[in-house]
Amino acid sequence: MSEASPPITEAVALRLGLAARALPDVEPARLVQAVLDTTGGAPPTPLSLQGLTVRRLKGALDGALSDQPAEQLKAAVAYLRGEAKVTEIAGDLPEPKPCAPGEMPGAIQVALASNAAETLDGHFGTCARFLVYRVDAQEARLVEVRRAETGRTDTRDKNDLRAEQVADCHILYVVSIGGPAAAKVVRHGVHPIKRPEGGEAQAVLAELRAALASPPPWLAKAMGVAIPSAWSDADD
Repeated sequence: MSEASPPITEAVALRLGLAARALPDVEPARLVQAVLDTTGGAPPTPLSLQGLTVRRLKGALDGALSDQPAEQLKAAVAYLRGEAKVTEIAGDLPEPKPCAPGEMPGAIQVALASNAAETLDGHFGTCARFLVYRVDAQEARLVEVRRAETGRTDTRDKNDLRAEQVADCHILYVVSIGGPAAAKVVRHGVHPIKRPEGGEAQAVLAELRAALASPPPWLAKAMGVAIPSAWSDADD
């Protein structure tokens, strides 16, 4: 970069940071270098990033993104182009409606890793927040939005803290989660489910609601109930 080249602006740096969060399996420095490669080595600007495509970014990363979920790639490019933003906590969500005592009896509690809107689109270790729902056969109600832990303590890492944040849930949906992090979640009695394609939260939870009438063994175990006889007979 020549001395005459303008520096990367704060706005572009923010876009790079958001894109890096959307691609948790790619080193941030590698992503920045790939973006520089697409701009011929010049500092990226809002104008130069407007022409960025998923194909160009994958090419610049030379295969490093070949196994990345398509939704993560699209989200990263949208951030870089300035077409998507992450709201700090809940400004882009419906108003959470906590359950009153005795309301929705028998419902289970479910957390989704999310970055934007009412969407499952987050990696466990890098998502901005956890959307927490009470779910029964009739309804999936957003009851709370929890800002995900970003730091660590002297004795516990970030994933320990994040696992504790969802410890009161039966199920955790994520786009991706590593083995050690998943083990931390399981130790809290929470069943993690990877859904790499992500999706709208209500659509994901509609599938879960449909399964509640006759839960398969993994769901019955997560709910802490006896396995239905229909499934037990099928296993014989």
